[in-house]
Amino acid sequence: MDTIASLFSFITTPVSWVIVQFHKVYGALFGDDSGWAWGLSIVSLVVLIRICLIPLFVKQIKSTRNMQVLQPKMKAIQERYKNDKQRQSEEMMKLYKETGTNPLSSCLPILAQSPFFFALYHVLSSIASGKKIGAINQDLLDSARQAHIFGAPLAAKFTDSVEKVTSLDASLMDVRIVTAIMIVLMSASQFFTQRQLMTKNVDLTVKTPYMQQQKMLMYIFPVIFAVMGINFPVGVLVYWLTTNVWTMGQQMYVINQNPTPGSKAQDAYLQRVLKSVTAHEQVRGRTRRNTVKAIVAKGPDRNDIERKFITGLGKLGLAAQEDGTVQKSETAVADAEGSQTHKRQQPKRQTKAKRQTTGATAGGAKETESSDTGSKTSLEKQDAPQDDKPKSAGKPASGSSRQAKSGQRKGPQRPKHPSKK
Repeated sequence: MDTIASLFSFITTPVSWVIVQFHKVYGALFGDDSGWAWGLSIVSLVVLIRICLIPLFVKQIKSTRNMQVLQPKMKAIQERYKNDKQRQSEEMMKLYKETGTNPLSSCLPILAQSPFFFALYHVLSSIASGKKIGAINQDLLDSARQAHIFGAPLAAKFTDSVEKVTSLDASLMDVRIVTAIMIVLMSASQFFTQRQLMTKNVDLTVKTPYMQQQKMLMYIFPVIFAVMGINFPVGVLVYWLTTNVWTMGQQMYVINQNPTPGSKAQDAYLQRVLKSVTAHEQVRGRTRRNTVKAIVAKGPDRNDIERKFITGLGKLGLAAQEDGTVQKSETAVADAEGSQTHKRQQPKRQTKAKRQTTGATAGGAKETESSDTGSKTSLEKQDAPQDDKPKSAGKPASGSSRQAKSGQRKGPQRPKHPSKK
């Protein structure tokens, strides 16, 4: 870790200078040697860096969403050119260029933070070793070595020996308790941030390998940070915990205000917009108007959640306009009522016992009907006068009945050939 940190030594001077400037402000409030003064200086450094990285964060969100949308197309290209890797790569690059997507954009915030992270690690390691670095002179070095957060020095690690911790005027038990708690909080915040993204802000209608990869990273990253955390100084743990909390809060804001289409977050967001429109009969806020405008522009390409929103507006007698506003419309009411009327209703599935009971009842009804019909027919035959029956000429009726039973045709028979007599 020290070797990697030394590679970013060129940025240690700016990082140490920023910490010193914040320390002057917090030192006047809490005291120069206070752990709160130095700890809040590190927190302020994180906040300053993350504010500067907001444009990269926005670009990361757009890139992540584009990658989710492109996953089916990417999979189709892989299947089509699975035997030609060069053509596969060319088609992938062509797809990225056409859609304006950069696969590396999702890693930009982490890559941009790395130099500051390792520079801070280098500064704190130098403080632990008693070496002046960057803008930290001897007086500031002595003050930083005396600063403790809940009894743990800023430069102490979980893996430090008793002698090293004692040289920093602290006990090994305090250092390990504080570092263990901070490592757990750091890993938990990382897991919650990733889980929040996977459960609320993912289009559930698209099942791609990318989602499985994100799900695996949700469990792998916290474990990696927990293992690496035992080698981080307390000051670096403060830095990393602060940046994780910032990321979690920033992501919560994005999910609530600009959710991924087709996700649970979008459903909840549009329900809030619909509730606001119900109360005020207008779309309030530029962000919400832009959302409604985008939904109207999609036309027939809207997803189920967006169609549900448009139907909800129709029930209120409102129609969404191209500029993101809503207006009263009787046509919207008729369309909403028609869509509800023409919905296909599935018949309720009956239980097996009920089906058997229904079948038995129907069978009994059929038997009763047939018996009634038979009795009625027999009565009609009995009531018919005997004179109306046609008298058969020639053979008696018993013979004709036997012929009918034997399968011979009724009526006059064709005479046999003389040779067959």
